[in-house]
Amino acid sequence: MFDIRVDDLSGAATRELLALHLAGMHASSPPGHVFALDLSGLQAPEITVWTVWHGEDIAAIGALKEHGNGLGELKSMRTHPRYLRRGAAALLLDHMIAEARRRGLQTLSLETGRGPAFEPALALYRTRGFVQGDSFADYTPSAFSQFFHLRL
Repeated sequence: MFDIRVDDLSGAATRELLALHLAGMHASSPPGHVFALDLSGLQAPEITVWTVWHGEDIAAIGALKEHGNGLGELKSMRTHPRYLRRGAAALLLDHMIAEARRRGLQTLSLETGRGPAFEPALALYRTRGFVQGDSFADYTPSAFSQFFHLRL
């Protein structure tokens, strides 16, 4: 059974999963094309971070950034390798979509890269209704970046 918690980013397990996420983004992206937030970036007041737990084990992490004007952005979605394809990411994504709706956001968007490392996450986003579209917020379109949006 999974448990979703708001996370203050102070725990070792959360920090280790975040470090794994950042390393994976850098390994799968060209230089200058990683927009994943580090620990200090995720501690901004407009960002809420959740973690999914299976007992004492961290299973997944994700964050919601509020940009204003009804726009929310998914950040730092990562499943721990031990919990891949076990439903933790889907549970967390559904929770974050519901929370965005509860907060009255109109659109939930995300930026991600291209290539095999990104395909499992993209498949999940598509099952929840995210569609590819234009860049948003401060992102600049590039050959590597892709942008997806869900109207809430």
